[in-house]
Amino acid sequence: MMQALTLLNGLSPQQFMAEYWQKKPLLIRNAMPGFKGLLDANALAGLACDTDVPSRLISFDPDNPWSGNGWQVRQGPFDDAVFASLPESHWTLLVQGVNHVLPEAQALLRQFNFIPQARLDDLMVSYAPSGGGVGPHVDSYDVFLLQGAGKRRWRISQQNGRQLIPDAPLRILSNFVCEEEWVLEAGDMLYLPPNVAHWGIAEDDDCMTYSIGFRAPAARELAIEFLDECRQAGMHDQLYADPDLQPVEDAAAIDDPMVAKVKTMLQQLSWSETELGPFLARYFTEPKAYVVFTPHRKLSLEKFSQRAVQSGVELDLQTQLLHWQQRYFMNGEAVNVGASALRQLNRLANTRMLTAQECQRSETSAMMPWLHEIFLAGYLHFSENSA
Repeated sequence: MMQALTLLNGLSPQQFMAEYWQKKPLLIRNAMPGFKGLLDANALAGLACDTDVPSRLISFDPDNPWSGNGWQVRQGPFDDAVFASLPESHWTLLVQGVNHVLPEAQALLRQFNFIPQARLDDLMVSYAPSGGGVGPHVDSYDVFLLQGAGKRRWRISQQNGRQLIPDAPLRILSNFVCEEEWVLEAGDMLYLPPNVAHWGIAEDDDCMTYSIGFRAPAARELAIEFLDECRQAGMHDQLYADPDLQPVEDAAAIDDPMVAKVKTMLQQLSWSETELGPFLARYFTEPKAYVVFTPHRKLSLEKFSQRAVQSGVELDLQTQLLHWQQRYFMNGEAVNVGASALRQLNRLANTRMLTAQECQRSETSAMMPWLHEIFLAGYLHFSENSA
C-alpha cells in the first residue's frame, strides 16, 4: 500500500485514498503507458448487438443541445442497420459490463485491487465520433475515466447548482459552469469523486473511453434489501397485540399507543455486525439482472479433478466471490468448504484463478467437490493455458 504507482500519478494507494478518494479530482497523465484500448469500435458495436450486454445509444442535436427534445436515448441490443443510419457526429455508444465478457477487461480492473471488490461496479466503454458526449452531468459514485483511442476533452465543475434540462431523457445539467478542463489522450486517466459535475466531449473520430465505476448503494436500497433478507431468513413474526386497549371515541384515529407499540416491534430487529456482514457479502455478490451463466456439460468429479490439476481453473468473468471474516459468498449464495481450504479459497477470491500447481495441493483437494459443483453451474472454467 506504500508503493508508488504510475497508475496513481506516483502516489501510493494509501496516499491516494487519504488525499483524493471521495475528496477531489485527480488528473493522471500517462497512467497506463502504451494503453491504446482493449477493443476497437467494430468489436464494441458487436457487443452492443448482444442481448446479454447492456448498451445505449445517445445522440443530440448540436443546434439544440439545451432542450429536452434535442436529446435521444435508445436502448440496445442494436443491429447493423442502426449503426449504418447514424449521423457523422454528435452521438455516443455506451456498453456496460464489458468486464463480464472480455478477459482483458477483468485484468484491467485488477489494477484497482487496492479498492475493495465489493465497491467495484463494472467497466463501461464508450465510443464517440467528433463532438459526441452525454452532456454535462453529475454521478453519485467514484469513477476513473481512462482514455483509449482518440482524444476527449473533459470539463469539470464543483458547482452547487444542479438544475436539469426539463424533459430530457438524461439527467443533463442546464447551468454547467466549467472550472477546469483537460484533453486526455491514450493512457491518460481522470479520477472523479462523487458529485463532481463533468462533461466529456470527443475531440476527434474513434474516441474511446473506459469508465471504471464504483458502486454507491443508497441507504434506502440497503435497508429494503436487508429487511427482505430478514423476512426470507424467517425473522420472528411477532403479531401486533393490545390487551390493554381502551374504548375510543375517534375510531378513525391512529393513536399514540399504537405508534409506540409498532416502534417497539421494529426495534427488535437485529442490526449487529454478525447479521450485516453476511448480508453485505450476499448483496454485493448477487448477479445483476442481465447476467446469465451457461452450465457446463456433465463431467464426473474424477475427470474434473484430473483436468483441474493439469490446466488450473478460473472464475467465470461474471462470477463474484467475496467474504466477511471467514464466511465466503459466491453469486449471492454461501460457500461451504472445509477450514483447511480457506487459504486457497481466499486466493481464488483475490486472483480469480488457481493454477495447475495450486490445484494439486492438499488444501485444494479438500474443496475439489465444491469446485466441481460450481464448474457444472458455469461459475468456473478450466484455464485456457496450463500454469
